[in-house]
Parts: sequence; structure tokens; C-alpha cells
Amino acid sequence: MFKSLVEEGKRCLQCKKPLCTEGCPVRTDIKTMIHLFLEGGIQEAGEMLFENNPLSVVCSLVCPHERQCEGHCVLNRKGKPVDIGEIEHYISSYYLNRMKPRSQVRRDRKVAIIGSGPAGITISILLAQRGYDVTIFEAHDRIGGVLMYGIPEFRLPKSILETLKGKMLEMGIKVRPNTLIGPILSIDDLFRDGYKAVFIGTGVWKPRPLGIKGESLGHVHYAIDYLKNPDVYVLGESLAVIGAGNVAMDVARTAVRKGIRNVYIFYRGPMESIAADKHEVEYARIDGVQFALMKQPVEISDDGILYRDTTPAGEGEERPVELFPVDSVIIAISQGPRANIISTTTGISIGKGGLVAVDDCGRTTRPGVFASGDVVTGAKTVVEAVRLSKKVADAIQAHVEGVDCGC
Repeated sequence: MFKSLVEEGKRCLQCKKPLCTEGCPVRTDIKTMIHLFLEGGIQEAGEMLFENNPLSVVCSLVCPHERQCEGHCVLNRKGKPVDIGEIEHYISSYYLNRMKPRSQVRRDRKVAIIGSGPAGITISILLAQRGYDVTIFEAHDRIGGVLMYGIPEFRLPKSILETLKGKMLEMGIKVRPNTLIGPILSIDDLFRDGYKAVFIGTGVWKPRPLGIKGESLGHVHYAIDYLKNPDVYVLGESLAVIGAGNVAMDVARTAVRKGIRNVYIFYRGPMESIAADKHEVEYARIDGVQFALMKQPVEISDDGILYRDTTPAGEGEERPVELFPVDSVIIAISQGPRANIISTTTGISIGKGGLVAVDDCGRTTRPGVFASGDVVTGAKTVVEAVRLSKKVADAIQAHVEGVDCGC
């Protein structure tokens, strides 16, 4: 592996104007990263990556590289781009396992982080490095949010998150698992107890329903719930996953690994309009996932999905309703935010779809309360959550210290 990565790094042209960095949402200095790696400076390269992106070790695995760094690589124009993700992951893993964080906590600068997904982890680390006393309130028993409960093990080994958690604890970050803010402890309670700022990074955990008859039947489930713990679901021998995004592909590939014989992506459009990243679709095909395209579900029955064919029909022609027989159905068409916090807190405005309304610096309409990540933008990439959260961390620091953050 190491030898092949060295050879891959040597393919880098060290462009004067590295387009790969321009394609990265957090502007990772890929040219310097590869140069340091090849010159024996892996520790320095790892530190540079971590300082720029605390979730570099994760992003290197789950980012849509074909649309970002690798998609912008000059070599991609006439051949194969440099495998930037593999090189970054090797360096980031090496550094994460060797780094020795120092705790420099000041107890008079408490910040509460609600949710430990990509946004919450990023802001926690950035503020802890600046000496803030950070406490994470996590509704589940393990940190990571969508990284832990929404991305399958075969795409993101959970041992990475455990290692990251260990480093965070060494930084002085406190974690309160199984603590849902809203029903018992409120944001008002957090301010009462001396927190100078509160960050909301609770993600989007409420499934979006199809709104068709049969959705409450016992063999119908939602993607975000299934991915949390696939082992508790009994799905039979055939499964239709309604939806065609990356989450749908994760569900389908997970189901295949759990022994479901026939797994279908059930989608109303053609293959070329599928929203999932191209490589995710290719991996799903390799895993044996089948594609049932141009089918619009109109009802779910005990026997499967009732649908209409969406291929263009002649004028005045009405497509008949047909049955697609399957044992189980998983709906994977999108998620939205839950209202645990908003319903128990005054002064925080919400926007379209129940998402938290913020300004460009992540400030909500309530002073001292900030938000970022999917609870603000809807479901996006991990690296996008990191990009926005870096700016929000600066705004939180400015708020606590009573200065203008420049937004």
C-alpha cells in the first residue's frame, strides 16, 4: 500500500496553480501535502491537514472526490487523476494516531455544543484548541452523528471515530451521551449554568415521508432509522429502496451485506438523473444492487409497491397501476430536522423545512445561539459542514470575547 501511494504521489505535477485545491470546499493545500509526504514530512503534512480540517481523516474517505479535488486535477482531463483521497487518508490516519493534544481549558469560557456530528466535532475541536471549556451534548450513546449512525461501516470504519473521540477527550472536551436537549435540559438551562454560547448541530434525523397509502404498514421503514442499526430489521428476501441519492445507495449496499437476496433501487427517473455520486452507483452495481427505474410509487401494499410507469406515453394515454412485488420497502427520499430544541426555546427562528435560520456567520436570531451543518443547510456533505463550521467557530469566539467577528 505505502509503495503504491508513493508512486501515486509522484504523479502529482505540483502545478503552479493547483486546481485540486480550488475544487476542495475547505481549500486543502494538496500540493504541499503531497510534497511533504514524498519528502519525509508526513507528520508536518498531517498537522497541516488537521489544522485546516479536523475531520480530514473522515473527509478523505467519504468526500465526493470526483466532484471536488480529484475532479479538478489536471490529469483528469486526459486520464486518471491523482488518488488524492487515499494519500490524504494515509497521512491523516498516521497523524491522528500519533498526535498528543494538550488541554488548555479556561473554565470561565464555557461553550455548549448540541450534537456531535461533523459540525459539532469540528467546532468542538477548534474551540478547545483555543482554550474554551467545551461540553458536547449528544442524544445517542456514541459521538459522530451521521458519521456514526448514517454512514455504513464499509464506507467509514467506526474505529476512526473512537480514535477521534479519544483525542477530543485529551483536549479537555467533555461529552454527555444520551442527553437530548429540549425535553429535560433546555437552552435556557445551559445559559443559566454559565455557558457563554450555545451551538446547535443536531443534523436532520426526521425522515421525509412519501405521503402515500400503505406507508404505515409493518414491512415499510425509513432509511435513516435503518442505517442506525440494520441488524434489528427483518426484511425478507427482497427489498425495494425508494430513492436514488447517496443514502439510498448506502441502504441498498448495507442490505446486500446483511444477506437480502434481491435489493432494488426503486426510482421514478432514468439512470442519468440519479442524484447519487457516480462512484456510489457503480459500487452499488458491483455489490449486486438492481435498478428498477422509471417507476412512480402510488401506494404500498402487503405484497409490494403499486406504481405507474413514467416512460413517456402517447397523447391521452394513461399508464395502468402495476405491482412490483417485494417483501419489504425502505423509503430514502430525504430527511429534515426534529423540533426538540426549537419547540422548547424562544427567540430562534426557523426557515423552510424547519431548518434553523442563521446569518452568514451561523448566528441565529437569539443572541449567543449559533447553528451550522445539516440542521441549517439540509443534508449536505461532511466537508461542507466543516467549511461552514470553521466560520461559525470564529463567530462564537468573537461573541464570547465581545469583539466583532467581521461578518
